[in-house]
Order: sequence, then C-alpha cells, then structure tokens
Amino acid sequence: MQTVAPLRPLPPHREPAHLLSVARETWGGRSDLWVFGYASLIWRPEFEAAEQRSAKVHGWHRAFQMASRINRGTPECPGLVFALVAGGSCRGVVYRIARERVEDELPRLWAREMPNSVYDPRWLPCQTTEGEVTALAFTLSRSSPNYTGPMEDARMLEVLRQACGRYGTTLAYLLETARCLRSRGIHDRGIERLVALARQHALTAD
Repeated sequence: MQTVAPLRPLPPHREPAHLLSVARETWGGRSDLWVFGYASLIWRPEFEAAEQRSAKVHGWHRAFQMASRINRGTPECPGLVFALVAGGSCRGVVYRIARERVEDELPRLWAREMPNSVYDPRWLPCQTTEGEVTALAFTLSRSSPNYTGPMEDARMLEVLRQACGRYGTTLAYLLETARCLRSRGIHDRGIERLVALARQHALTAD
C-alpha cells in the first residue's frame, strides 16, 4: 500500500502570505488577472470573474495524485484531489478577474487554494480561441509530500470507498469533476477510466 509522507513545518519562503505577496508583485496591478481552472475551480470557482474561456495548457496535465487530508479525506484516511503535474497537456477554463477586483478576489482565491501552501503557484501560457493569455495556475511538484504518484486500482478503490472530508467524499469529487468536464466538451480519458472503475465495482451508477 502506498503511503503519503507526513507534513513538515513550512520554511518562510513557502508561507501562504509570502507566496501571495509574490503573486501580487508578479501580476503588478497593471492589467486584469487570469486564473486557470482544471478541476473544482471549474464547477465551484468562488470568485467573481468578468469572463471565462475554454483553454489549454501545454507542459502540464490533470492528475488524480494529490492527497487530501481535510477537504476530501482525513489525516487517518487521506482522500485524493486533482492537481496540475508537469508533463503532457490539460484542457480547462481560464477566468478573467477585472483589475479593480483583484485585490478583493485574489485573497479569497488564495485562502481556498493555498491555506497550507500545498501548491506551487505559476504563471502559465494558456491557449484560447481568442488568443493566448498568461494565467495563474496552482501546480503540484512531484517532490511534494502531498504527491501520491499513480495508484494501483485496488488502492484507488479503497480511497474511493472510504475517503471523506469536510466537503464530502473523494468519489463525489471525482464524479462532479467528470460531469463538469463532459458538460464543457472536455474528454479526459484518465478520469473516464476512473469513473468506469467505480461503476464496475458498484460504487456509482453514473
């Protein structure tokens, strides 16, 4: 059985407030701010966006390989959520936050995505039908203690059967992400394989 490395105290340069300050400085305040969503940010963004577009990033892919000890699991029974991991490509959605709204919306986004500095925020070029935009994206390093790597199906089924956190089960999170991507015409073979696995073992009728 694969295990997840224990969390360690954050060095100062990894504190959420420091990383938010770096993001603000990089953005610079001179234009609107774009954010790339690839999973729950698509179906539950929780910030005010002036515009949204379908988008694709190269060099990163959506992976169900990030441990969740609070939202979709517990420290004793970690769940899983999606992360943006290096390699491949990913279709998702970019949101434009109007410049005058950034100082209100960015801290809200940070509180949701970066409470424990699990992610590595990056500015990524995103291709849209109306041209390229550079968007803030929350990526995960393979060196992170929250990165699980690929799981065998037997272990994945254990997680889908058991893991539940403050926002619900890992299974519900997987199914909602799959539903939302389908509704936007995004076909993710990896997600559909996991949904089929859950259906095969009678965990869902979806």
